[in-house]
Amino acid sequence: MSKNNIEQRKAYAAEVQAKIEGSSSVVLVDYRGINVAQDTAMRKALREAGVEYRVIKNSALSRAFEATGNTGYDEYFEGPTAAAFGGEDPIAPCRILSEYAGKTPMTVKCGMVEGKKFDADGIKALASIPEKPVLVGQLLGLLTSPMRSLAVALSEIAKKKSA
Repeated sequence: MSKNNIEQRKAYAAEVQAKIEGSSSVVLVDYRGINVAQDTAMRKALREAGVEYRVIKNSALSRAFEATGNTGYDEYFEGPTAAAFGGEDPIAPCRILSEYAGKTPMTVKCGMVEGKKFDADGIKALASIPEKPVLVGQLLGLLTSPMRSLAVALSEIAKKKSA
């Protein structure tokens, strides 16, 4: 192996390491069986959510995960592997890839969200969490519910007294 080739591999692994370090989440998938139309639609959905999706060599992923201090992922670096790197919303890659894994032969291998390791079932569980605006709306509904109930009760009491 030439010295230039070794340097290229090290640079590639360093690039993958930088992606892992700069991402709020990383989800690994086995993309076998997905057709071009499905892949194009999935990539578009990921791009719109601010998620970068790349097919990466297992050896580079293994080195990058070890270099970032994330161990115990070696069993997932078999077969074709693609990685989705989350941006602001760490759950977005989980949600989108789990959705497409349900519609296609693609499978979710594992993931890392904010430094914590999750297996395929954990990624699916995270995917079921509603998006942030929905959660905020639900929280506001819960917070205003007691006040609304009190206002309705007082209004009914006032109506009975005036009648």
